[in-house]
Amino acid sequence: MLTSRTFLKRTRAGAVVKVVREHYLRDDIPCGAAACRLCPPRPAGPGLGLQARPDGAASSLCPGPHYLLPDTNLLLHQIDILEDPVIKNVIVLQTVLQEVRNRSAPVYKRIRDVIQNPEKHFYSFTNEHHRETYIVQEQGESSNDRNDRAIRVAVKWYNEHLKKIEDEEKVQVIFLTNDRTNKEKAIEEGITAYTCEEYIKSLTANPDLVDRLACVSDEGKEIESGRIIFPEHIPLSKLQQGIKSGIYLQGTYRASRDNYLEATVWVHGDAEEHKEIIIQGLKHLNRAVHEDIVAVELLSKDEWVAPSSVVLQDDGQNEDDIENEEEKENILKTSVNKDMLRPTGKVVGIIKRNWRPFCGMLSKSQIKEARRHLFTPADRRIPRIRIETRQADTLEGQRIIVAIDGWPRNSRYPNGHFVKNLGTAGDKETETEVLLLEHDVPHQPFSQSVLSFLPKMPWSITEQDMKYREDLRHLCVCSVDPPGCTDIDDALHCREVENGNIEVGVHIADVSHFIRPGNALDEESAKRGTTVYLCEKRIDMVPELLSSNLCSLRSNVDRLAFSCIWEMNHKAEILKTRFTKSIINSKASLTYAEAQMRIDSSTMNDEITTSLRGLNKLAKILKKKRIDNGALTLSSPEVRFHMDSETHDPIDLQTKELKETNSMVEEFMLLANISVAQKIYDEFPEFALLRKHPAPPPSNYDILVKAANNNTSPFLFIFFLLSFQNWEIKTDSAKALAESLDQAESPTFPYLNTLLRILATRCMMQAVYFCSGMDNDFHHYGLASPIYTHFTSPIRRYADIIVHRLLAVAIGADSTYPELADKHKLADMCKNLNYRHKMAQYAQRASVAFHTQLFFKSKGVVNEDAYILFVRKNAVVVLIPKYGLEGTVFFEEKDKPTPRLDYNHEVPSLTVEDTTLHLFDKVKVNIMLDASNIQHQKIRMVLVEPKV
Repeated sequence: MLTSRTFLKRTRAGAVVKVVREHYLRDDIPCGAAACRLCPPRPAGPGLGLQARPDGAASSLCPGPHYLLPDTNLLLHQIDILEDPVIKNVIVLQTVLQEVRNRSAPVYKRIRDVIQNPEKHFYSFTNEHHRETYIVQEQGESSNDRNDRAIRVAVKWYNEHLKKIEDEEKVQVIFLTNDRTNKEKAIEEGITAYTCEEYIKSLTANPDLVDRLACVSDEGKEIESGRIIFPEHIPLSKLQQGIKSGIYLQGTYRASRDNYLEATVWVHGDAEEHKEIIIQGLKHLNRAVHEDIVAVELLSKDEWVAPSSVVLQDDGQNEDDIENEEEKENILKTSVNKDMLRPTGKVVGIIKRNWRPFCGMLSKSQIKEARRHLFTPADRRIPRIRIETRQADTLEGQRIIVAIDGWPRNSRYPNGHFVKNLGTAGDKETETEVLLLEHDVPHQPFSQSVLSFLPKMPWSITEQDMKYREDLRHLCVCSVDPPGCTDIDDALHCREVENGNIEVGVHIADVSHFIRPGNALDEESAKRGTTVYLCEKRIDMVPELLSSNLCSLRSNVDRLAFSCIWEMNHKAEILKTRFTKSIINSKASLTYAEAQMRIDSSTMNDEITTSLRGLNKLAKILKKKRIDNGALTLSSPEVRFHMDSETHDPIDLQTKELKETNSMVEEFMLLANISVAQKIYDEFPEFALLRKHPAPPPSNYDILVKAANNNTSPFLFIFFLLSFQNWEIKTDSAKALAESLDQAESPTFPYLNTLLRILATRCMMQAVYFCSGMDNDFHHYGLASPIYTHFTSPIRRYADIIVHRLLAVAIGADSTYPELADKHKLADMCKNLNYRHKMAQYAQRASVAFHTQLFFKSKGVVNEDAYILFVRKNAVVVLIPKYGLEGTVFFEEKDKPTPRLDYNHEVPSLTVEDTTLHLFDKVKVNIMLDASNIQHQKIRMVLVEPKV
């Protein structure tokens, strides 16, 4: 049956056209019930079960067999309930799915996954194309009211249809809705309808399920039930008008880790004048949560503030103690130089919530038998969340997941609900799970559909594989990697050719040969984006068969590679460059230390060692050229843990020592990436996947310039000598900064240069992937290169796989496909890759932090030298070179008298009683594990010298 809808539409040019929309209706769409013989057989796939009731969870409201049918809002807000194993046999209407898809992509994905799970028996019914359930929108009826009516019509049809099935026990369809009006209309029409809370409370065998109910606030009741703390959010329609007219600015809200009363909003678009806006104070933060998209109103210039120098953590138990918040806000206010003031604003509305499930711990209420408690997230940027639970005694001391449901104007904290118990806090497996969830690292085992696209074993190279491929097995190729590395991406060779020049080759694992575009393996790799390296664990981007076997360039086995080969003269000047798919056979898999030993040995002169010496010699020349061109050599302390072979606990902690061979490998990887970037951009100027590093804004360098201009004790003499030599920190270009840092050397303070380079690293922007056709700025600031990409690590970076595919098409070794030449799709892919790369970095740092806690847990109190990196209003941040460890020394402690503090932001310095502490001061600290706060166990540092 065909129905149509006709309407008039005005084009951009102003003409009026008649549009006819055809809508096909069918009567052969199955209902999905397993016992139904009235409908045609349904396609293979999940459907409603024979036992139309939750297994072992009979409802006191509906004791007979029944299916559940939720409306849109219930599915959106109560997805955690619907995902629970207890809830089965649910009908999800097409109307509901379409609305959910338009309103929340994450929830839509979750409900699609549930529908695909055969154990859940969720069935998607195409009611909008069924002849008896499709309805036409009536005149004057809103789209929302029409959809509500369509849902009720579908429920009635199901109940009438199921009555006709010849079965011993008749099955009923229960309508679940939290919409009071919709429920009342359903009951008037003879439909059995309940709220989600009513139904869940009727499952008496599963009382804990009540804790997972989302707390959806009623705006009207909220205003009646207490004093208003926050201003009202402006409606979205008015926000959009205000953004268009320039009254408001739209941006991403970034909460501070160090100060819960401060945040910044990174403004979207090209506006350079107000790119970053400071938000200070509870009311101005106005219920925004980290990563929300918000609308901001800029305050007048006389209300602008400077970034706060105080460390404030929300550790209060009383959620109604607003006076205490006001006292803390007063601490933020400091008289500052006009040059330090930054654009300041207030959040006036939320454009898009980016809430997710949060990991953390329950802060149990001190009130006996209380059901309302505060949840403290592991991420300090997330506010505490108020939840109701009957399981407080069980959940205390556990890592749990909580979701935010809403944030009323009269509540200091958002409302949420309990989702899942992950396990005991401090347990290594539990903490690793928390770490991965908190940083959104996909870590589930690869599915069978993904694994089905792997090569069948035993695998060998065929004649077809050799097509468009050069046989380079005769070359003396070797790899140089960290100890224990099994995912070997790259290998090198170096040899003298007949004309006296030098041939150098970088050979990269040909992962794109095994991962073909568009299949499940490719989609999963793209979603993961990168391999994540934790201290004791690796979360692979691709299955282990590829990462540690078939793609890994291990020694003495034939492997497929993608090679970048240069002919150079002895000054490391490139004369020729060529790219080829190849087959190699590595002659040695060396560690950095083993390769260094060969280079330094006076007795070893074999082919591998000669090749390494040639590579090392050329690498030094290449590095000098890069640095002369303005490439930065920055510093970021990295640590290595030595693990106990039985307990796997860290028994030693050291900063990583870099050798010449580390630099040797790095130089040729950089050169290959630059060469490939130029090639794919020349061939595909509109859709080359590149990587850029934006130059930092001048304000980023404030802390570095202050450190360099520090003319206070104890560095007065050092900085006097440097200034006498006309030394100053210059930040107008990467080259000027690099030269300034190179000149900052002091024989009496050898660690000065390292400290300055660490600070310079903190000033940098994040490097990002982008599509060449969507951007004009290609420059890589840190490498001082006009163009750059990632080609050399396809086992652990999906960006490199795309670059391999582009390069293969460029040299005629493979064919293209539509998505590869779509710059908009590539730009969207880059967004995901940038996000995954950033989250992987954060997860790795969190893993180091957790293992550092484990290390110091068994050490008691450790006394070490440290240097002051940052000075705050009530604390100093110190770096301990021996461990590469950074921590905060607080001078205000709960339940202890506060010493007299005098902060000077100009120098900067902090005077504690009669002792003044400056940037880069050498101090002694006691390091210990602070177990007093089980919510955030962390390394605690106490200043020992100088005494304060």
